[in-house]
Amino acid sequence: MSDDDAPQRWTEASVYPDMWADPDKDPRNNDSSPDGELATLQDFLVNYRLTLQMKCEGLTAEQLARRSVPPSTMSLLGLIRHLAEVERDWRNWVVPENPAPKIYGERDADFHGAAADQALVDAAFADLAREQAECDAVLGAYPDLGARLPKDGTSVRELWVHRVEEYARHCGHADLLRECVDGRVGQ
Repeated sequence: MSDDDAPQRWTEASVYPDMWADPDKDPRNNDSSPDGELATLQDFLVNYRLTLQMKCEGLTAEQLARRSVPPSTMSLLGLIRHLAEVERDWRNWVVPENPAPKIYGERDADFHGAAADQALVDAAFADLAREQAECDAVLGAYPDLGARLPKDGTSVRELWVHRVEEYARHCGHADLLRECVDGRVGQ
């Protein structure tokens, strides 16, 4: 893509030009700080999930499936599918005796199968919501962050921190992918 073809950078925010949305319209803004380690981890995870959702809002199936940084197979839709797959994998760590199969099949099918089809987009968002809820539910049975999980003795704390890290890393990717798609910027 030449500089002439690149989308112009823009934001909807008027209060702070480096933000995605103005503070009074940002669903991630809350005036309270969570109490305790688990509540803090949950709060960060919810906010990163919202950030990813916000980065995808308002885009067409073609835009969501666009691979903006060739030769990478990464796209916003691929990230949604990947995170659904990852949530399922984490659930399998908590409940290893009855592992759920991969959602999309072979390794990297989450990215490779991300195509500009509205039915695929709708299914991916439904898959992600379902897998998030199911993983949250099985982890909810472990309020002690020091407890060890059945699969290999990983602590519940480590799994929560890894979930936050995974979303945070991919929200960084989503920032760049969205900017390449239509020029919209902001945290």
